[in-house]
Amino acid sequence: MTGSARGGQEWDKRGMDAEQVDGYLKRIGAGRPQAAGAAGLRELQWRHLLAVPFENLSIHLGEDISLEEAALVEKIVGRGRGGFCYELNGAFAGLLRGLGYGVELLAARVYGDGGQLGPPYDHLALRVTAADGSGPWLADVGFGRHSRYPLRYEERGDQVDPGGVFRVVEHADGDLDVLRDGEGAYRLERRPRELADFEATCWWQRTSPKSHFRQNLVCSRPTGDGRVTLSGRTLVLTTAAGREERELARDEVLPAYREHFGIALEREPVVAPLAV
Repeated sequence: MTGSARGGQEWDKRGMDAEQVDGYLKRIGAGRPQAAGAAGLRELQWRHLLAVPFENLSIHLGEDISLEEAALVEKIVGRGRGGFCYELNGAFAGLLRGLGYGVELLAARVYGDGGQLGPPYDHLALRVTAADGSGPWLADVGFGRHSRYPLRYEERGDQVDPGGVFRVVEHADGDLDVLRDGEGAYRLERRPRELADFEATCWWQRTSPKSHFRQNLVCSRPTGDGRVTLSGRTLVLTTAAGREERELARDEVLPAYREHFGIALEREPVVAPLAV
């Protein structure tokens, strides 16, 4: 299902059309909310996280990554794939707008090793307003391990979530630090952006030897009681009973993508050697 394509600017304002919304809701196993309220947003975020994996397989399969709206719908809904933040939150924004939510795209810089911040536009998150007057909410389906449910954007105290204890903190430069269990997750700008603003850093993430996504291969999603991750040929299953890790044989890799993520691939993605 590709839905009917509309121009990027029009989609930015109005969201997906009815056909695209229906296909997207089917993809994530969610019903249409009766109203664009907080309860519906919570359900949509969790359903999205469960169904659509965080993955960077396209980089290692030599596939193009497009931030055009129709391409996002085709990849996630039509092809049953996942993506990384620009794709996942970019598409989720269109779904929410199509359901009547107000959505702004926000740029962030991700905290890495040693507390170092990544480049500008390193991450894309969403500020969402609901028709019931609640929020605004910080929604994010594209950050791997993060909150299960949207966070209150203007709340400055602890926010307890199944994914951890989160806090949104004012920074001296006017940005916001989003913390998980006391550690920096990302630094969030407040100025709304357009999806096209992220294209340059998306290209850098795909091509730079310094990019974590270029250096590593990952496909991951939460489950009802844990998480499943396939990194290269290493399969990690985390449940309430504990953690299981094993190396897959070559002929087990593609079946594992189908079983755990619903992704059908013709060949195994492999990290290409970095240029030196």
